[in-house]
Amino acid sequence: MSDTITTEPVSGVPAYFGINSFSDSVQRARLPKSVYKELKKVQAGEKKLTQEVAEVVANAMKDWALEKGATHFTHWFQPLTGITAEKHDSFISPSSDGKIIMEFSGKELIQGEPDASSFPSGGLRATFEARGYTAWDTASPAFLKTDATGVTLCIPTAFVGYHGEALDKKTPLLRSMDALNKQALRVLRALGNTTATRVVTTVGPEQEYFLVKEDYFTSRPDLLLTGRTVVGALPAKGQELEDHYFATIPDNVASFMRDLNEELWKLGITAKTQHNEVAPHQYELAVIFSASNIAADSNQLVMETMRKVGTRHKLAALLHEKPFAGVNGSGKHNNWSMASDDGQNLLEPGKTPQENTQFLLFCTAVIEAVDKYALLLRTAAGNPGNDHRLGANEAPPAIISIFLGQVDEILTSISEGKPYASKAGVNLELGATVLPDLPKDLTDRNRTSPFAFTGNKFEFRMVPSGDSISGSNVVLNTAAAEILCQYADRLEKASDKVAEVKKIIAEKYKAHKRIVFNGNGYSKEWEEEAARRGLPNVKSWIDCLPEYSKDYSIELFKKHGVFIPEELHSRVEIYLEKYIKTINIEAGVMIEMVKKNILPAATEWLANLAGISETLKAAKVDVAAQEKELKDGGVLVAKAYVELAKLESALAAAKDLEDTHKKAINYKEKVFSAMAETRKVVDALEAVLPAEFYPYPTYEDLLFRF
Repeated sequence: MSDTITTEPVSGVPAYFGINSFSDSVQRARLPKSVYKELKKVQAGEKKLTQEVAEVVANAMKDWALEKGATHFTHWFQPLTGITAEKHDSFISPSSDGKIIMEFSGKELIQGEPDASSFPSGGLRATFEARGYTAWDTASPAFLKTDATGVTLCIPTAFVGYHGEALDKKTPLLRSMDALNKQALRVLRALGNTTATRVVTTVGPEQEYFLVKEDYFTSRPDLLLTGRTVVGALPAKGQELEDHYFATIPDNVASFMRDLNEELWKLGITAKTQHNEVAPHQYELAVIFSASNIAADSNQLVMETMRKVGTRHKLAALLHEKPFAGVNGSGKHNNWSMASDDGQNLLEPGKTPQENTQFLLFCTAVIEAVDKYALLLRTAAGNPGNDHRLGANEAPPAIISIFLGQVDEILTSISEGKPYASKAGVNLELGATVLPDLPKDLTDRNRTSPFAFTGNKFEFRMVPSGDSISGSNVVLNTAAAEILCQYADRLEKASDKVAEVKKIIAEKYKAHKRIVFNGNGYSKEWEEEAARRGLPNVKSWIDCLPEYSKDYSIELFKKHGVFIPEELHSRVEIYLEKYIKTINIEAGVMIEMVKKNILPAATEWLANLAGISETLKAAKVDVAAQEKELKDGGVLVAKAYVELAKLESALAAAKDLEDTHKKAINYKEKVFSAMAETRKVVDALEAVLPAEFYPYPTYEDLLFRF
């Protein structure tokens, strides 16, 4: 027998995973050891980046990109528009002989200069103040994007104004990660941990989305311009048979998913889980955990890649939170935890959680943070689309509560000074010899809970499907940092730290247990119970947006260096304007669709029906049925004209208002309400219109003709 070991060439996914990412392994292979070590220290926050290191990294990054066909580079950033932005520059530089060379300097890697006046700033920048900077996020890998322009090297960056004000979603996220790292390390040191040097918040986002045929998508102005249907009657069958969730994936969707996975894997994005969701042609993609800033970048790429791959397959990926009224909406489940660089998940309960004081302390800190800053979390998880979704089927209510399962029993026993009877190690006996006994998890899962403990992490289920996860994680990180700061202050002064830990857990859990709810979050009973507990229930995003500008919020973010007051005020203005513009566009699209196409089609149908009735009368045929249909149809058309006029009037009045907050409230209370009334009549009209007269693809087309 030969002792020779034969090494098979790597094939399949491992062969191409990360080929378009300037990942850690690529950095290790292409950078001198000394530079690689320096860069690792920079990424860990231990050192500042030097120009010398930047020059070496830039040269290696350029060579790697050129080998893969890149001609341009861009600083890829996330302004407050909700999408990513990029300005491309080529690598070419003229040489003295009239030719060109390919160059990329450390300065170009570190800093870019997009126009800061063309992005939302909420008053931080005037129209004539155009200078802004992008700054390389050294911890998030650069990547290659291929499109019709060719191959482009994309460098993840932060985006700030001339004076350093955050004009993006990345900058405050990185600041909040630093804040939590600082306070979590203080707690660990007080608990006796001397090995951890950094604590990172990790996120594994689950992305929900719909797929529809691209020609249907482009045939509907509402989907094309707003991402949701502003009119549309439910078909005879929706999701009530519950026959779509986890069902067999259709072939054309499976083909889309295969291509999507390959594109994401090439970027080094760990797409892990895919399945059918509850609504017809609704799906989910989940990725493996990574540091919060990397997870935020990856999720933006996931959404962008979904749209791009969908087009290849003549499909449109819908990321709106409620594209179809009457069926489930889409969210983004933000699975959040904390990990130290000595290998610990700080939210891992272990086999005996009742004895794991570190876990119980950090878990209690999160509970207190969520209770104290619930309205900030609700605000961060809001957008105009989420107002349609929260409280609906398969979505958490607008009330923030926490599901803890068995952990609640442990913390309750501690807070009451009672012994806890351990349930660890329990197996489920399934009653059939061919089925193995299954180990029972510490907690059940509660999909009606907005903030659920799910084993070794918390799942924040309110995050909107079409938005960045950054905003929610900024609040979550900062709120947790503040509570950990308070715990660290107490522990550092305590002579008996073990006793102080138990005291903190008991005291704080008793004070904040009101937010823990393990039952049905969709029930009316819970809404009533939450009110008795004093938990806020803010159903509209714009009603909680002012929270960002309140004194407690300003103090929180300023203390931890996440936002200055001006940055918070700017975000309130930006998001109020976003709400106004969104509803304005949706109302305008509705008016256009109803006035230009649906009502003319209905009028033509009525004229046709009247002609048939006259013909039948002449032939002495009973026309009672036709005349009833004509009368009922005429009533609906008349009502539609009345409601449409009300909507146009409400929209015109709203546009005239000056104060941004009052204007947003008017759009919610007047324009949005008028849209709802118009839709009721128009959808009723669609239900009686013959198919040949209805001018748009219907819900039946969109959800079932695939």
